[in-house]
Amino acid sequence: MTTSRTPRQPDLDQPHPDHDRGLEFDLNTLVSRRSLGLFLGAGGAVAALAACTPAGTTGSTATATTTATAATSSASATDAATATPTLTRAIAECGVETPQETAGPYPGDGSNGPNVLEASGVVRKDITSSFGTASGKAEGVPLTFTLTLLDNANGCTPMAGAAVYAWHCDRDGKYSMYDSSLKNENYLRGVQEADANGQVTFTSIFPAAYSGRWPHIHFEVFESMNNATAAGQVLAVSQIALPQAACDDVYATPGYERSVTNMTRTTLKSDNVFGNDGGIYQLATMTGSAAAGYTAGLNVTI
Repeated sequence: MTTSRTPRQPDLDQPHPDHDRGLEFDLNTLVSRRSLGLFLGAGGAVAALAACTPAGTTGSTATATTTATAATSSASATDAATATPTLTRAIAECGVETPQETAGPYPGDGSNGPNVLEASGVVRKDITSSFGTASGKAEGVPLTFTLTLLDNANGCTPMAGAAVYAWHCDRDGKYSMYDSSLKNENYLRGVQEADANGQVTFTSIFPAAYSGRWPHIHFEVFESMNNATAAGQVLAVSQIALPQAACDDVYATPGYERSVTNMTRTTLKSDNVFGNDGGIYQLATMTGSAAAGYTAGLNVTI
């Protein structure tokens, strides 16, 4: 991988340099193995995001458009997988699509500098610690998040066997592998294979709010685990937006002090990624507390 851009240390008092400038920035930094055609994926598939945890939780109030056709065609998908309440609701809400989002300048997937996807040990559920020769651990309020992957072109069937690469900043707003103090660390990055319900779950910590961005988690969806671990063709790229109530609760705890100030500088409407629609289809539903830890969920319709 060659790139003319030298990663710089994030400044917690200023927006990250070149951070999340959109798909044009991403496409300009892709390596040859991830050309424009591969990046857009099968037919230019895009991620559609909606809340996936049971009703009554804190977070997005958006309801995906439900059609009789989708409900009928997805019945066999529910039968084929374990019909949990979360999966049943996810299939019922399937169909709403939102544009793909930028992977940002710190993806760690080989498209802009280091590549964690080809490292032994990246396939894991718990991403709080570094792996391989690194030994660092990210401290912060516990967060478990689940993505439910659904194939919109095939009756919203769960995408069993697909893979997700997820990554985010630590509680200081820094990204492993890129920040000058974390170049030898690879925590808060990992890959999971979707189960029969099309679901992947990661155990992590609540990320910071850094200047210029609303609190978020990045992810890429791949057709298979082989594609993910070989940094192959990407089906969808997007981000999870974290609800303000949970953010305010977490950022009142020790270690997140700078996030309190940064939250006053950005809203979902002013954020340069979620601002076009206020993150309505990317806002996770959440349960929990800063004291006990949070659980988040989001549907990803491809």
